[in-house]
Amino acid sequence: MLRRIVRFVVILPAVVVLVALGVANVHDVRLALDPFRPADPVLSIVLPFYAWLLAALILGVVIGGLATWLTQARWRRSARRRDAEARGWRAEADRLQRERERELETSRQVVPAGR
Repeated sequence: MLRRIVRFVVILPAVVVLVALGVANVHDVRLALDPFRPADPVLSIVLPFYAWLLAALILGVVIGGLATWLTQARWRRSARRRDAEARGWRAEADRLQRERERELETSRQVVPAGR
């Protein structure tokens, strides 16, 4: 429930700001991809300004996420190695437990002849 409230408190203002930016910045902006003729570019893209802002935001989030993911590679590798080691120890403990149970069963089955 708290998570839902926090999402609402964070997402609602973000949506309001994005809608306000979209309404206020509907003018077209040209991105010229031709460095040799910037006045009359052959390669250009014309989009509303809010689209450029949104694209920059999305690109920033993707690049930031990728950078974070790459810097955490050693921790993921360490976690995988420790998980494999823990699985090995768990398997060894299970094997020893089965051996102990078998030994207890065989010791119970062997009854002294005098009784």
